[in-house]
Amino acid sequence: MDTPIIYVVSDSVGETAELVTKAAVSQFVDSNFSIERIPYVEDEANVDEVISLAKLNQAIIAYTLVRPKIREYMKEQADKENIFAFDIIGPLINNLQQRFNLKPVHEPGLVRKLDEDYFKRVEAIEFAVKYDDGRDPRGILRADIVLVGVSRTCKTPLSQYLAHKRFKVANVPLVPEVEPPEELFLVPPEKCIGLKIQPEKLNHIRKERLKSLGLGDHAIYANLERIKEELQYFDGVVEKLKCPVIDVTNKAVEETANTIINLIQKK
Repeated sequence: MDTPIIYVVSDSVGETAELVTKAAVSQFVDSNFSIERIPYVEDEANVDEVISLAKLNQAIIAYTLVRPKIREYMKEQADKENIFAFDIIGPLINNLQQRFNLKPVHEPGLVRKLDEDYFKRVEAIEFAVKYDDGRDPRGILRADIVLVGVSRTCKTPLSQYLAHKRFKVANVPLVPEVEPPEELFLVPPEKCIGLKIQPEKLNHIRKERLKSLGLGDHAIYANLERIKEELQYFDGVVEKLKCPVIDVTNKAVEETANTIINLIQKK
């Protein structure tokens, strides 16, 4: 017996159709199938080519065609030529549409686009963790956004929130006794965002932070004069950077993040 041929046909790359077909034929352990993928079947002429090929080689067809017109044409032509063609995705789309009264977009390749979106988000999250708090200045030049501010200005939460929006974010803490990394001054100003805060608000935040760590709130870290010194130093650095500055004093992380995204997208 000749090796049976299955043409896996799709209006996108055909990964879904091929995976389902391979899962099905794997159940026939004593048989050997030839699975050939035919991607980007987008019009009736493409369908006619597939039908001719299947008729010539006595093959069967397994297809995922999301556009109703092309899907129906495939069925009609296969029936006409007495070719077995199995619609993998059409019946489920139709049932979902009827059961939940929803309207499908009929756009090929959405699974692949969703996968790409997911992996971009994961990559951005890993980037934010790796280049958090200035731990590796090499990330500054690779980032989509660089956040600059003194301690406790929400740099890390903002980095993670923006990462979930697929932005690669590095953040750099500014401390008067420590020179900022030279990479910071090589970043285009529009990619850099300064985060400022009112000294009294920062004083309260830092005192609460010390208490949560079981420490006294009289440490220099929460000293108001020290905070004013840090903020003055911050002003000097962002003036050199010529970057936008956002006051985060009474803003939620989401609100600040949306402001940053708007700034970046405008640029």
